[in-house]
Amino acid sequence: MWGTHLVVDVAHCAPHTIRCPATIYKFTGELVKKIDMVAYGPPQIVMFGTGNKKGYTLVQLIETSNICAHFVEETNDMYLDVFSCKEFDPHVVVSVIADYFKPAEVNTRFLVRQAPQLR
Repeated sequence: MWGTHLVVDVAHCAPHTIRCPATIYKFTGELVKKIDMVAYGPPQIVMFGTGNKKGYTLVQLIETSNICAHFVEETNDMYLDVFSCKEFDPHVVVSVIADYFKPAEVNTRFLVRQAPQLR
C-alpha cells in the first residue's frame, strides 16, 4: 500500500465558518496536528471560483502529501481530501471538521492508494 486517501463531503456548514479565512487557517493547523502530520510551509487559502462555485480553496502540503478543500458559499458545503503515505485516523479528521464547521451531515470515503505493480 502506498497510502490512503480520505474523501469527505460535508453538507450545510455554519455559514460564517466557511467564509472566514482565519477559521480555515486555524482548522488546517489543528487538523495537521491532530492527525500527526507535519506541514510543509503555510496553507494557501484563496477565494476561488465564480457563481455557485465561489468559495475559499485550501491547499496544505504535508511532508507525506497534501490536504485540499473547497468551501462552497452558495450551499455552505465543504469538499475535503486528505492524502498521505503515512497512516492517519479518518475519525479524527471528521471530529475536527465537526468542531470547526458544525455541519449537518458528513459523508466519507476511505481509499487505499497503490499503483499497479509491474510483473
